[in-house]
Amino acid sequence: MAQNALDDWVVALSDELGVDLTVDTRLLLDVARDAAHNVDRPAAPLTTFLLGYAAATRGGGVEAVADAADRARRLALSWSSTAGRHADQAESGGSAGSGESGSP
Repeated sequence: MAQNALDDWVVALSDELGVDLTVDTRLLLDVARDAAHNVDRPAAPLTTFLLGYAAATRGGGVEAVADAADRARRLALSWSSTAGRHADQAESGGSAGSGESGSP
C-alpha cells in the first residue's frame, strides 16, 4: 500500500471511528512488525489493538499511545529470548492471560 493511500486510510478510519488524534503511523507499523517477527504473525493486529486499548484506558492522546507503543515494542523485541519461558508456563499449566477459552 502506498504511503499516501495509507495516510488517506488512517484519516478516513479516524473520521469513521470519531477519533481525533494524529498518530505516528510509522511507530505503530514498527511495533506491529516487531510483534509479527518476534512473536507470531497474528500477534501484529492483536498487539496494535491492545496498544490502542491500553492508551485509551490511560486517558488517550499522543503521549499515551507513544508510551503503550514503547512498552509493546520492548516486550516484542525481548520475546524471542523469553519465549521458552512462556512456553514452559503454558505446558506446566501456568496462565499467561491469553484470554482463550476452550472449544464448544
